[in-house]
Amino acid sequence: MADEAPFQFLHSEVIEYIYKSADSGEENGRNITKLENMGLRVGQGLIERLTKDTARFKDELDIMKFICKDFWTCVFKKQIDNLRTNHQGIYVLQDNKFRLLSHLSAGKQYLEHAPKYLAFTCGLVRGALSNLGVKSIVTAEVSVMPACKFQVMIQKS
Repeated sequence: MADEAPFQFLHSEVIEYIYKSADSGEENGRNITKLENMGLRVGQGLIERLTKDTARFKDELDIMKFICKDFWTCVFKKQIDNLRTNHQGIYVLQDNKFRLLSHLSAGKQYLEHAPKYLAFTCGLVRGALSNLGVKSIVTAEVSVMPACKFQVMIQKS
């Protein structure tokens, strides 16, 4: 648990830095994109290290299970609480106590700040999947803090 606090602090400071260093005229979407691109690169590097000694995955579902168990545990020290799929390329990963949101109050007024705390993780998942050969779009939604859902839409080529 001791290594969790520095990660959360670093994550908060990176968000703060990006939002403070942005031009005052810059819209929120550009900052979210910067955070997501940072996560993308970290996810690519991290998945290389995690999968170097693992056997090849059978299919898409196997890859998603690996993301929910091993990858999520490596980053957030717990597994995803729920994985759902429609078996047509859409997966929903649910985390009922997402660590990067747990320091925010559970009040409704903080819901508008949630996207900037989720963008890095969306990039993290997308980067991991891209290095495993799966092109995807990852979005996040929060209805009740600190629970969140990440929707992964697999792009068929």
